Amino acid sequence: MRPSPVTATVDFARDGVQHGFLRLPHSRDESAWGAIMTPITVVKNGDGPTALLTGANHGDEYEGPIALMELASTLEHAAVRGRVIIVPAMNYPAFRAGTRTSPIDKGNLNRSFPGRPDGSVTEKIADYFQRCLLPLADYVLDIHAGGKTLTFLPFAAAHELADKDQQARCLAAARAFAAPYHLLLLEIDCAGMYDTAAEALGKVFVSTELGGGGTASAETVAIARRGVRNFLSHAGILQAPPDPRPSRRLAMPDAACYVVSDAAGLLEMRVDPGRPCARAR
Repeated sequence: MRPSPVTATVDFARDGVQHGFLRLPHSRDESAWGAIMTPITVVKNGDGPTALLTGANHGDEYEGPIALMELASTLEHAAVRGRVIIVPAMNYPAFRAGTRTSPIDKGNLNRSFPGRPDGSVTEKIADYFQRCLLPLADYVLDIHAGGKTLTFLPFAAAHELADKDQQARCLAAARAFAAPYHLLLLEIDCAGMYDTAAEALGKVFVSTELGGGGTASAETVAIARRGVRNFLSHAGILQAPPDPRPSRRLAMPDAACYVVSDAAGLLEMRVDPGRPCARAR
């Protein structure tokens, strides 16, 4: 397979704090020799585990970018043992446009793994994460929210995995994030997901869903800020005590948890998220 066309302007092996870009050449009408410049920060202090932190896998989900941009600008290398790789906006074109998918190729990054180095822009981004960034990581946190079309109770999630030891480590990390809720998430279709790619490589992977409705609230941003640091403390990377909060375990036993409509029309919400609801309703 050909090398990735993406190049990093940071040195992943160097101690200290580095701010740079993932540079992906992209020739277009506005810039014949242009590039997509995705911000990246690396904070490293000696040997130890590596955490890869990402936001805006979907570009209309804002808690991740807000929390991770703040972390990138404030985290000092003396406060860590090991390495933290921060990409506040994985799908940078989608983030700039405020859309779930890329405005360039309509690619859904979270359905594009393992990607292709000779594919579309979105596939090239996925390929770089698959072959270059994920292999560096021991712990992976991907911060999602509901975007413009979904609204969630704020939760952190792991997945059911064949390797139960790995599953237990993922669930422990999700619990340590300390969102108001946590669960083992049953995906409708996990093919092509960043989650699946990370888990297949044996990583401790945690995802979140924090609110939604096309915006970010002060509450959900605070959950993300606190959760990121709790995740790093749990990994043994951030040399600071965690800030634990009560986190209720939700059950998701089967696909019946997804209730869908078979017809188009006007949707009337009868019960808000988090409120008791009888099956008959």
